[in-house]
Amino acid sequence: MTSSDRNGSVALVTGGTGGIGMETARGLARDGASVIVAGLDPERGARAAQDLRNSAGHDRVHAVPADVTRLDGMRRLAAEVAGRYDRLDVLVNNVGVNPPERQVTADGVEKMFAAHVLAPFTLTHLLLPLLQRAPAARVVNLTGGIPGGPIDTGDLQGERRYLGWTFSHYNHTKTMTMAMTCRLAEALRGSSGVTANVVYPGHGHTPMNRVTPIRAFPILYRPVAPLVLKVVAPLFLSDLTRSARSSVYAATSAELDGVSGVYVDDRCRRKPMPASALDPGAQEAVWELCARLAGGLSG
Repeated sequence: MTSSDRNGSVALVTGGTGGIGMETARGLARDGASVIVAGLDPERGARAAQDLRNSAGHDRVHAVPADVTRLDGMRRLAAEVAGRYDRLDVLVNNVGVNPPERQVTADGVEKMFAAHVLAPFTLTHLLLPLLQRAPAARVVNLTGGIPGGPIDTGDLQGERRYLGWTFSHYNHTKTMTMAMTCRLAEALRGSSGVTANVVYPGHGHTPMNRVTPIRAFPILYRPVAPLVLKVVAPLFLSDLTRSARSSVYAATSAELDGVSGVYVDDRCRRKPMPASALDPGAQEAVWELCARLAGGLSG
């Protein structure tokens, strides 16, 4: 996809009003795309959109308030995008959450599963008519943490075992993101013309990481948690521009024209999917749960 092609393209970035999502939106807007950023806070969204318009040098950046952990929030967002544009070239499912205790949305869905797995599944299906109207649309789903561990098909929503920290359920849901993306890529293959890939941004010094509460750490780690958050993290976590580059690459690079179902690391290199994400049984369990929770949507 050349720069001139992208001057008419339209991109939606969830969680795009701050952190890696905002820097992803900035890269896409600077490349000439019209960009919609979705986030919870309308005021923060308005500030982010103005910042992005200023840095991109054009006014084709809009913020839409939306809670994509909620089904009604996703439906309203999809309707808003459809009301503004007749096509969608790029969907970046970037939003991430990491609550220290298990939380359930008003839809009765565990919140991390809702944000990291159900939201990409549901938004892709809701926006599929717009994606299919683009010449070669791309869905970019973000993984994170340390993905690749086993997927517990009997505990997808952390009902039996939950720890709101990078080494447990957060990780679990991000591996499920990869499994769901593999199945999504297969479902989209053929007549849709839409590709779906998963990217890893690396460990970025994000707003979410900066405000991680001490209680989110395992008990044994809590005495050193303040040191990790205040001193170690700023030194060793990537800046947000660098963390966004894999998402921008997956959304724009000609190297991925027609490529679907791949995993791109934080250096924009294709890497093998972990075995857990490729497991047919795990893919089926995650896909069926998403379809059921999303009200029967399937691909």
